[in-house]
Amino acid sequence: MSATRRKLTTIFSADVQGYSRLMEADEEGTLATLKDYRDAMGRLIDGHGGRVVNTWGDGLIAEFPSVVEAVRAAVDVQSELAQRNERRSDEARMLFRIGINLGDVIAEGDDIYGDGVNIAARLQTSAKPGGIVISNTVYDQVRNKVAVGFDFLGELAVKNIDEGVPSYAVRIGAQEPQSRPAEQRFGRNPDPAVAGRPKQAPAAAARGGAFAFMTKPVTDRKFGILTVVMLGLIAINLLTFEGTFWAVWPLLAYGVLRGLTWAKSNGRVDPGIATLGVIGLGIVGINLLSFQGEFWAVWPLLALAFAAGIRWVTRPRADASRQP
Repeated sequence: MSATRRKLTTIFSADVQGYSRLMEADEEGTLATLKDYRDAMGRLIDGHGGRVVNTWGDGLIAEFPSVVEAVRAAVDVQSELAQRNERRSDEARMLFRIGINLGDVIAEGDDIYGDGVNIAARLQTSAKPGGIVISNTVYDQVRNKVAVGFDFLGELAVKNIDEGVPSYAVRIGAQEPQSRPAEQRFGRNPDPAVAGRPKQAPAAAARGGAFAFMTKPVTDRKFGILTVVMLGLIAINLLTFEGTFWAVWPLLAYGVLRGLTWAKSNGRVDPGIATLGVIGLGIVGINLLSFQGEFWAVWPLLALAFAAGIRWVTRPRADASRQP
């Protein structure tokens, strides 16, 4: 039998909203979609330094040494699954709920147990379909480090836990604030400044820094429309050709937009560094397409390289959330 030990870790708990309904409607299709979606989740979890601890039914438990990376992984998971769901009918969409808690757990072999895991699971059941709920221990660590908003939900009652657990809904992009449930409006508010109103994390400190606004995912449907528009511009250019292929400029913009979307969701390269790289390629493209004997792009490339270097050395370390 493996020796048991205690450790501080970040627990990521997820399950599917309405799984029984989906299975009743299409058992084989639901199982195939669940495998596909969990594979995507596993890739993103691994890309953020976490590991999948266990899967059962429609659920998944993962752990992260970094609290910040756990929340970033959850945001990336919900963003990618939202894009996949856009290609499906409303009835066939598979929406996950995610709960995240930073707590002390009992580790035995590859498994983890204890109140820390139970709290994450309770937070997960409180999340909206496609949403994320975090505990106050997570909020304290990430509130100034990720480009999302937070809505205080009150204190959640957790089985075998005497006191309620203050919790926050993570608001991604243009997502509407999650109202605080009436049954949870009791107990001490751990952060009076946020009671009854959302608290927004500064974008400049978030992943991707000042370029975070440029990495908002663009759906496949929108890219499909843009592709048709691009083909139309190329056709117009060729049919009215007078020696200048001006369509190359919107083509360059299209390529940069594609690159920025990839930088946000690739799950392998740091999104901030990937975004800087895409911007650098765009600047090189502008320089080459308007070349008049001077490669001036070297200067902005140098500045971007410095920014990428700073981003690299200041990135969260894998053991950032472990106790000394």
